[in-house]
Amino acid sequence: MKADTSNKEKNNNGNYDAATIQVLKGLEAVRRRPAMYIGDTSNRGLHHLVYEVVDNSVDEAMAGFCDHIQVFIHEDQSITVIDNGRGIPVDIHPTQKKSALEVVMTTLHAGGKFEHDSYKVSGGLHGVGVSVVNALSSMCKVEVARDGEIFYQEYLKGDPLAKVKRIGKRKKSGTKTIFMADDTIFNKVDYSFDVLAGRMRELAFLNPGLRIDLKSERPDREKEDSFCYKGGLASFVEYLNESKTKLIRKPISFQKELENVDVAVAIQYNDGYSESVYSYVNNIHTSEGGSHLVGFRTAFTRTINNYAQKNNIIKNGNVSLIGEDSREGLTAVISARVVDPQFEGQTKTRLGNSEVKGIVERVVGEFLSEYFEENPSVARKIVEKIVSAARSREAARKARELTRRKTALDNAALPGKLADCASTDPEESEIYIVEGDSAGGSAKQGRDRHNQAILPLRGKILNVEKARIDKILANTEIRSMITALGCGIGGGDFNPDKIRYHKVIIMTDADIDGAHIRTLILTFFFRYMKELIERGYIYIAQPPLFLMKKGKVEKYAYSDDERDTIAKQMGDNNITMQRYKGLGEMNPDQLWKTTMNPETRTLLQVTMESAAECDTLFSTLMGDDIPPRRKFIQENANYVRNLDV
Repeated sequence: MKADTSNKEKNNNGNYDAATIQVLKGLEAVRRRPAMYIGDTSNRGLHHLVYEVVDNSVDEAMAGFCDHIQVFIHEDQSITVIDNGRGIPVDIHPTQKKSALEVVMTTLHAGGKFEHDSYKVSGGLHGVGVSVVNALSSMCKVEVARDGEIFYQEYLKGDPLAKVKRIGKRKKSGTKTIFMADDTIFNKVDYSFDVLAGRMRELAFLNPGLRIDLKSERPDREKEDSFCYKGGLASFVEYLNESKTKLIRKPISFQKELENVDVAVAIQYNDGYSESVYSYVNNIHTSEGGSHLVGFRTAFTRTINNYAQKNNIIKNGNVSLIGEDSREGLTAVISARVVDPQFEGQTKTRLGNSEVKGIVERVVGEFLSEYFEENPSVARKIVEKIVSAARSREAARKARELTRRKTALDNAALPGKLADCASTDPEESEIYIVEGDSAGGSAKQGRDRHNQAILPLRGKILNVEKARIDKILANTEIRSMITALGCGIGGGDFNPDKIRYHKVIIMTDADIDGAHIRTLILTFFFRYMKELIERGYIYIAQPPLFLMKKGKVEKYAYSDDERDTIAKQMGDNNITMQRYKGLGEMNPDQLWKTTMNPETRTLLQVTMESAAECDTLFSTLMGDDIPPRRKFIQENANYVRNLDV
């Protein structure tokens, strides 16, 4: 078969020679393909710019030369990051024949982190980060205080406007970076204070004694916070467990360097049923785990088993403990500082260094064995909880069988209330999890049967934050969700690759009950199917609040502000307005047109900028401890919109 080259010949006469090869100079490649360097040009990529600049300052802190970082969000959405580190070198680079500052800011893969003389360990993108930030900024300015003088250089879209120059004197050293993200590259330049605060808090926990100040100077959004935790990982675990009932009063924490790997761990049990374990390498959150996490879990489970058997807590072999049991109610943070980390995985967030597993395993095993011997009352509390978890696991195993489908095409095993779609391709298939049979009926009639499935839920599902896995699997509505999705459930048989739909859309009423049901469903996904959120499969539908009519003209409003704007556009007189209290009030055509038609609908994708922040939020909102929930409501009451009373 001959390839069709007619278009090619039409465009360039079929020429393919040296002249057709493009060479992108300097940072032009970054501006052409920004997603290759920061993941995307949406909200996540925008915030990543700030992280990269801050990470350079944190590397100075890890090296022992910085203890204070300041981050400002200015009124015009520009960012300033200031540290009191050594300052970027400004002398002439021996091979590039220009200031080292200019080399660092304008050259990819240029930095002081490839050898280990300046930085033993480092995070960030290893010599790529700050130059990428410069490339993706419409403006960038850097001031370096070093050797008693202040040096300055300014850049326009990555290109220096002039050579590095001296602009003053100062005794204290440090680096000040100001940049404005390029609004021709990013979808929207608008920073979230809370998203940045989550990362700054995380970095402060991981670097004991480092103070990070964050301040927003934007009108009507002025806000500031300061993060500094001398307790390090122990303080981190206390923060994560703040709204939970602790099984042991103080976190167990330890740190040791072995074979050039610095290992720090903090653990604390609560009386809950879910696991909250977070791992880091050189301040990078390894959301996919890796060798350091495997080493921790192996040592932890083995030490628990050895202690239980040695002290006759497990008698006559009536129960066997596995890793899953030992992690019920466990909150832990593992941080490893590795000289040459090798990252793997789809998002480069899994540590691949095989030698680290054995090092972490040894450090954790030795410390915990000694700790349990010296603190028998604490050890017994932990083991008794784990034995209880093992007993419930057996009950859960039987309930779990009810949620399994024999094969991906075995429709007989699907829940009866599910109206499935015709397509079996997960990439084009989507499922609406709908509140109530009435709304479910409208959705079933209005949907595109080819690729849209509908699963109605009756009432509020079980709050999984307060229930053990066997009780969760006995809940009819949750079991229907698990079976419909087809990917199992966390704790043994969860496999996100087997999910039947790549869009899981939560569609609830726009009132308080609807918001509560949505939160219950999200809590379930976060605790037992977290990777679906990480992969971007979970969405929230945005049904309209109002239908506005004037003559034959109909318009939908999705907020009070939009309602007022449309009312002015239509003319305030003779407008009839319907307030939708529930999805069931819409007929199938209206539901399709406003909420389900891919051409006209609005979906909110559920993301996790910081898993630790999400963990704390779900525990606060859905846990047993009332004071933290009351405090959260009081602090956030001013931000509530569309509250039904």
